[in-house]
Amino acid sequence: MKLPPLFHPARPVPAEYRSNFSHLYIEIAWFGLVAGSAMAFVAVYATRQGANAFQIGLLSAGPAAVNLIFTLPAGRWLEKQPLGRAVFWSAASSRAFYLLWVLLPLLLAPQGQIWALIGLTLLMSIPGTALLVGFNALFADAVPPDWRAHVAGIRNALLSVTIVTASLLSGQILSRIPFPVSYQIVFGLGFLGAMMSTLHVGFVRPFPGGEVPPRVGRSLGDRAWPGVIRTLGDSLRTGVGLRFLTRSQGLHLLRADVLRSPFGGFVAVLFVFHLVQFLPIPLIPLYLVGRLHLSDREISLGNALMQTVVLLGSLQLAALTQRLGYQRLTAVGITLMSTYPALIGLSRGFGLYLVASFIGGFAWSLVGGTLNNYVLEKVPPSDRPAHLAWYNLAFNAAILLASLTGPFLAGKLGLSTALILFAISRLFAAFSILRWG
Repeated sequence: MKLPPLFHPARPVPAEYRSNFSHLYIEIAWFGLVAGSAMAFVAVYATRQGANAFQIGLLSAGPAAVNLIFTLPAGRWLEKQPLGRAVFWSAASSRAFYLLWVLLPLLLAPQGQIWALIGLTLLMSIPGTALLVGFNALFADAVPPDWRAHVAGIRNALLSVTIVTASLLSGQILSRIPFPVSYQIVFGLGFLGAMMSTLHVGFVRPFPGGEVPPRVGRSLGDRAWPGVIRTLGDSLRTGVGLRFLTRSQGLHLLRADVLRSPFGGFVAVLFVFHLVQFLPIPLIPLYLVGRLHLSDREISLGNALMQTVVLLGSLQLAALTQRLGYQRLTAVGITLMSTYPALIGLSRGFGLYLVASFIGGFAWSLVGGTLNNYVLEKVPPSDRPAHLAWYNLAFNAAILLASLTGPFLAGKLGLSTALILFAISRLFAAFSILRWG
């Protein structure tokens, strides 16, 4: 069978790069096991143990707060460390916590498990922040600029395929094995994937000659960070251009003059987008489990369908970007994203949930595929660290605020009304991108 163009480059991969590329591919495939098992079902597990909207929100708010506090210090710390070793130990320190997820049902009552999950997620986010910043820099050092789009494309494809496979496998485990042993097995799969992914991160080495400044407008590989997650809708854990925070060379990053420039207005527009993007995220598992009474198998099928559509939609991204450009295509994607919480809020069964997953997957293939380059298009090449520091600050602040505000509004308005309101707010975000972005 002939490989698709994505896996068959026009020229041979140089021998000195093959080891790095292979380990980067295997690393992301193992991480897909984490994303499709433990990470995809942790909120569902907490919901089945009686978590409320506020507690589900804290699962997102805690890591966002940690990222706000530690992103810039992590960049400073990584400047002084051997990058490969620092990234490996950051990954190992963060991902070892998955083992404790496996043990929770043996140690605590349901409410204790919920708060323990929140606390463990908070703790693992501290070294996880260094991993997020450092891996972007390691990717840039390990993959030459003219190969980054190729490597990142294969990594994204492998991530989608393995998330789909792991999601379906987890659904079968959860439907056939009694609770909570079934979830312990799923979390165990996540721990296995996390450790194997970390092992292969340790084999990635900078290429001869080190970092070469990329050309403006090219893919920088940030989408290939091993923590890109698209589950239960369209949540995103990534940082655009975080690798530049390790290249700041002692510069003061949070400069007020950046916000007084046109980029300040652009950051405000994207803050609004990320705010409305994350508002419904804590509510989705509550609605799927508490209102629709979907089984774990049905939820896994929805996740698998979404990831499949993300992969298929990504294959059309180059042609669509050429026709519409990053700004308009991002706005189109956000408009489609508004349908996901609306359809979930109107759903009364499994069928409409699948429709929402299909449309949401295509929407995220557009937004997730264009957002990084759209941001970088607005950043002056000579001053990237300071501009991207403000963007990442706004990104994490939006997650933190949304993760707490979404459950509060749902408590006042009701789940269905809140989801539909958040869908309308996403339409406003799409308009803002077109008008002021």
